[in-house]
Amino acid sequence: MNQEWNDFLLQQGFAADFEHRGHLLDETRAATIAVPLVDSALIRASGEDNAAFLHNLLTNDVTGIPADGVRYAGFCTPKGRLLATFLIWHDGADLWLQTAADIQPTMQKKLSMYILRSKAKLHDGAEGENARVLIGLAGPQAAGALAALKLGTPPGVNQVAAIAGGQVLGVAHDRYVLALDVPAAKTAWPTLKEYAIPAGLNAWRLRDIADGLPRVVAATQEQFIPQMVNFEAVGGVSFKKGCYPGQEIVARTQYLGKIKRRMYRATVAAPAVAGQDLYAPETGEQSCGNVVIAAQTADNAWECLVVLQSSAYDAVNLGSGAVHLGATDGPILSFLNLPYEN
Repeated sequence: MNQEWNDFLLQQGFAADFEHRGHLLDETRAATIAVPLVDSALIRASGEDNAAFLHNLLTNDVTGIPADGVRYAGFCTPKGRLLATFLIWHDGADLWLQTAADIQPTMQKKLSMYILRSKAKLHDGAEGENARVLIGLAGPQAAGALAALKLGTPPGVNQVAAIAGGQVLGVAHDRYVLALDVPAAKTAWPTLKEYAIPAGLNAWRLRDIADGLPRVVAATQEQFIPQMVNFEAVGGVSFKKGCYPGQEIVARTQYLGKIKRRMYRATVAAPAVAGQDLYAPETGEQSCGNVVIAAQTADNAWECLVVLQSSAYDAVNLGSGAVHLGATDGPILSFLNLPYEN
């Protein structure tokens, strides 16, 4: 994390963990919120081969991302298991990749091992003269806040608008990510506070959960094939591009096999954390799934995205089963709708 930005946020009253406990509850769902996305980090890819290099490694068509486009993509093991999920966009000749902060250093190093003779280079996005920081902005007044800042507004979801000091990304309905250099971010923050509640990471995760947007963190690396986390449903997989690590498994799963695990949205009256095991009577002592991401909604309530055996989910819908968090007799999950079919 950029130290100058970190120090600024602490001066603004954020706690060191940036969860911002004053805004945990459901009241933030309907509000407009501004969230320093310090649990995300950036990789900048430069060089004339940067798009082709990433295209050969990731699940999506990187060379086909338009100049004003934003796309999800994943990086898999040869067995098709996700090591990372990325949000990718252009910045002139460069490409930016947003990923979970706890895996950014290892992913930057691992991707760099594939460069070989490619004219490409990967940089830590938090360092150097091109450093950027991330602010999430969501809610009914989000577009108004951008207008007050005289920042461009992306014309739609999965599109980006170039602005002085960075870009604004449209990631969902009434949801934006501002990727700004530190001076621009520090200048923007006081105006954002006039239109939005300064909220913590928990509030942003709730929006990700409601929008059905997964992400891989250290605790969930190598656990999911892309389709398990509905990655194709959010535009994170291209089935028309050439080979990449794990492509054969991903394609075979899509065209020849039945996807036995999918991602669902749920609530539970107990703390839930990424990677936590789930259990169902039909699988006994064997885990039937895992938590992908989770956020607290009340003093004793959490909401989460979970990857689960579809048979266990179907049994719940038929009234003949239950899914438990953490143990075979753990708290029972209740399921909610996603904004897309899975």
